[in-house]
Amino acid sequence: MKKILITGCSSGFGFDAAKYLAEKGHHIYATMRNVKGSNSEKAKELESFAKDNGYSIEVIELDVVSDESVKNAINHIDEVDVLINNAGRGFGGPLEAFTSKQILDQLDLNIVGTARVANAVLPKMRAKKSGLIIQVSSTAGRGAFPGFGVYHASKWGLEGMSEAMRYELSPLGIDVVLVEPGPFDTNFFGAMVYGEDQEIAQAYQHVGEFFAGFEGQVKSLFEDENAPTDPMVVVKIFEDLINSPAGERPIRTIAGLDFGFQAMNDATEPIRKAGLEGMGISEWDGPKG
Repeated sequence: MKKILITGCSSGFGFDAAKYLAEKGHHIYATMRNVKGSNSEKAKELESFAKDNGYSIEVIELDVVSDESVKNAINHIDEVDVLINNAGRGFGGPLEAFTSKQILDQLDLNIVGTARVANAVLPKMRAKKSGLIIQVSSTAGRGAFPGFGVYHASKWGLEGMSEAMRYELSPLGIDVVLVEPGPFDTNFFGAMVYGEDQEIAQAYQHVGEFFAGFEGQVKSLFEDENAPTDPMVVVKIFEDLINSPAGERPIRTIAGLDFGFQAMNDATEPIRKAGLEGMGISEWDGPKG
């Protein structure tokens, strides 16, 4: 049994992972914003699910963009074996349409937010010389499309930060890995934030047309029973990583439709390892089992 902290449990991968991993016998700290407000129904649903089935789920208020909220949440948690940094949101539209504040908000949520939570749980992980941090990135962290520049900035940044964390933490017994989902039926587009200056956005008609076409194509895949767009694909990758021994977890795992980026991961992995060898830190690539 592992004690697993999951962020962003009000919907999508987080909500499904909380239920599924609780079913598997783990103790889940299911965290989300607005537990007593806009997400109260989801919070109650998780609590009722646990109570009715004898599972172990604690729903805890946690907003990853608030230092105080993260600190208060961690004060209610005695120990974390696994952190799944799942909370996030997509910002879409041409870059010029976004204010500086909006761009900073995206980076705060998708990069700084994961660091806030990781930094809060790391002291106890370091003390016991073990732990696993799963960073939920995206195939958008490996390539770029028009209309997603702000989102790409956040996910590319998360990739670099997480890779550095892996090398820093491996000698201390802590594993850091990235999961890179393609499109999944998680209301990603419905929750998207768009650039405030829609007058400027209208000047990018070609981007708007691409964006609309891409969104339509992706949503049509959700109706295809043969397309790997069920969020449980990602949840079961979480499970596999949790169950894998330390030292045997890959740094990157793509989930679902990969848009060809699996080939990128395969091609760059030998280069990444050669770089570590050249710096004399090959042994820092994941903790030794």
